[in-house]
Amino acid sequence: MQKNEVLEIKDTYANPAPLGLSGFGLTTVLLNIHNAGVFPLDMMIVSMGIFYGGLAQVLVGVMEFKKNNIFGTTAFTSYGFFWISLSFIWLAPATGIVEPPSPISMAYYLGIWGVFTIFLFIATLKMLPILRWLFGSVVVLFALLTIANATGNHFIHTLAGIEGIFCGGLAIYIGLGQMVNHYHEKPVMPMGAMKG
Repeated sequence: MQKNEVLEIKDTYANPAPLGLSGFGLTTVLLNIHNAGVFPLDMMIVSMGIFYGGLAQVLVGVMEFKKNNIFGTTAFTSYGFFWISLSFIWLAPATGIVEPPSPISMAYYLGIWGVFTIFLFIATLKMLPILRWLFGSVVVLFALLTIANATGNHFIHTLAGIEGIFCGGLAIYIGLGQMVNHYHEKPVMPMGAMKG
């Protein structure tokens, strides 16, 4: 190797995004089926929140760090810890040590996550159009959930559930679409063209 010559290392890591998007998507769909009023909040959703929505996304965030993907690291790690913290919010009051959160405190919690997501959405303006749709729908979901908690409006909460099912379904489509397209070596599942 000559002096001043740069050693180039080939990236041999698999794309972790399909795993992270699937973890986010499946957990989001299940929680929002509950929000739409189909079934109560139970241990199935909490378990998904801790493990697939939570730990799996945190691991994906670490893998995205290895791939030098700032956006992927920030989004997956943050949303992974969102799901873990939300699950803890649901479980911790059962210990008797802490009180359950009030609706207004949950509105602040969900609202600050919405603000965080606005910045991720701004970053997607330079990415695939489908990612703009996904992060735009996450912003809308957090806004609806914030309003529902702040006002106690059942209709808005149900509307948030319906919108959340769409949001989670879109994440699943993108994640599994990336995997399918990779193995078929062509866009079997369309994602749109990259913004120039």
